[in-house]
Amino acid sequence: MDGTLIDSTPAVVRSWLRWASEFGVDPSFRERGHGLPARALLASLVAAEQVETSIARVLELELADTDDIVVLPGAAALMGSIPEARRAIVTSCARPLADVRLAATRFAAPAVVVTVDDTPRGKPHPDPYLEGARRLGFDPARCLVIEDAPAGLTAARAAGCATIGVTGTHAAHDLDADLVVASLADLRVSVTPDGLLLHHLPA
Repeated sequence: MDGTLIDSTPAVVRSWLRWASEFGVDPSFRERGHGLPARALLASLVAAEQVETSIARVLELELADTDDIVVLPGAAALMGSIPEARRAIVTSCARPLADVRLAATRFAAPAVVVTVDDTPRGKPHPDPYLEGARRLGFDPARCLVIEDAPAGLTAARAAGCATIGVTGTHAAHDLDADLVVASLADLRVSVTPDGLLLHHLPA
């Protein structure tokens, strides 16, 4: 979701930097955290007894800050071109935060939205994408994942899915995917009698 369909970077940065200031954490942690569940990142930054308090505080800050969140180019058109029964969002966000950010952008979410609250392990483990495939009723090997972060691509590959990396949050050379594109505006989906056909329209 974040970095692929919508861009909440300014709000995320403001929230996490405020948390880091409050908890005395060096702000350089942001360079390695995108795409990971908040719990996993926080557990690497603070003492074990501070993790739950930190999770609650970060979520509080992020839920309160929805300024500057926008839909990324091509995201709405691409998602809207895929039949409802064949599309899903799989995000490292907590459910309340995913709902708030989608509402803030008025992005039309699909019926299947898997959040970090829905699986015992988050990205880079395969669990979130396996759950997304299960809810859609498809073999993961028949699923295509579009991701902006290395952790998400690792999770998708581990689940057995095909992958597309989209640049923006990370440079192309950081994205290990079957295909890397500059924008979702470079992709089109058409419905055929045999399934969905993906078209790449390079610049």
